[in-house]
Amino acid sequence: MDLKIKLEQLHQKVVGLKDQISTEEATKNAFVMPFIQILGYDIFNPTEVVPEYICDIGTKKGEKVDYVIKNNNEPIFIIECKHWKESADAHNSQLHRYFHVSKTKFGVLTNGIVYNFYTDLEKPNVMDEKPFFTINIEDIKESSIKILESFTKKDYNLENILDSAEALKYIKAIRKEFEKEIETPSDEIVKLLVSRFFEKPITANRLVSFKEYTKKALTTSINESISFRLKSALSINERIEKQDEDIKPPQLIDDNNDSKIVTTEEELEGFQIVKAIMREKIPSTRIAYRDTLSYFGILLDDNNRKPLCRLHFNTANKYIETFHNGKDSGEKVLLNSLDEIYNFRNELHKTLENYN
Repeated sequence: MDLKIKLEQLHQKVVGLKDQISTEEATKNAFVMPFIQILGYDIFNPTEVVPEYICDIGTKKGEKVDYVIKNNNEPIFIIECKHWKESADAHNSQLHRYFHVSKTKFGVLTNGIVYNFYTDLEKPNVMDEKPFFTINIEDIKESSIKILESFTKKDYNLENILDSAEALKYIKAIRKEFEKEIETPSDEIVKLLVSRFFEKPITANRLVSFKEYTKKALTTSINESISFRLKSALSINERIEKQDEDIKPPQLIDDNNDSKIVTTEEELEGFQIVKAIMREKIPSTRIAYRDTLSYFGILLDDNNRKPLCRLHFNTANKYIETFHNGKDSGEKVLLNSLDEIYNFRNELHKTLENYN
């Protein structure tokens, strides 16, 4: 199964169980061990996953790290866990000590939801203060999934990870500084930009004004860029949809057409993805499907008057039709892959409000 789908399923589990998880040990069992399994390591095989691994630190004997993950009997990373309500950034001093005496190149600090990955970019054998990579189970990004794949048992490659770790760390730091500048432009960035077109001295009063101008200019530029990309994507979708309609006219359904309906594996996989998303809000027993010649309908309470979405997989291009604006106002969007159905979580959840 695809790594993204497995992470989405873990997210559903976290959402459904976290309020019942009251201890650090329960966090490990419910959230962290499934995460290790998702990476392809056998949690029941002590040659791959070693819980409560002893790390003697100087005069301190018997210090234990929560998990050591091994590949070919060599430790590749250690994991230190905290309760899910605790910050995954707050306890790296303990992981720092374990990292120093272990033979691993990577340390992971997690609360079962956020996973911070550390290495020793700044100084050999000394764990960096800041992680080079973070993945949040409740906010999974495509870019994070690609990086996480490098840590799976199947695709683990130390050299590849180390080659990209420095870039990841500094790109993350630069992005954070850029976001701060957008929110509150610094004197330095304002003077740098303004000096390129304003030849007079920048007084204190002018600097205050230019700070406000800079903030508005940056946010406007970014918003307009996003808007342009969205309009371009919508325009492409409309052209493709029109081409599909020209190529394949609508089919009339009669009583004799039932035998012609073929439910494909892709439609069933799409149904399972929608079902996983909707289970965040309602029991799975309320989610049903009905296949037709024209589309694969996913319904609330098996009621045709309560469509949750429709999957149009009967043409060369695949679409999802959502009903967040009402059951009579369906919106079709092109899907490049089944995984993109996860991008419509908000629309699918909003659709439920139409039937309350």
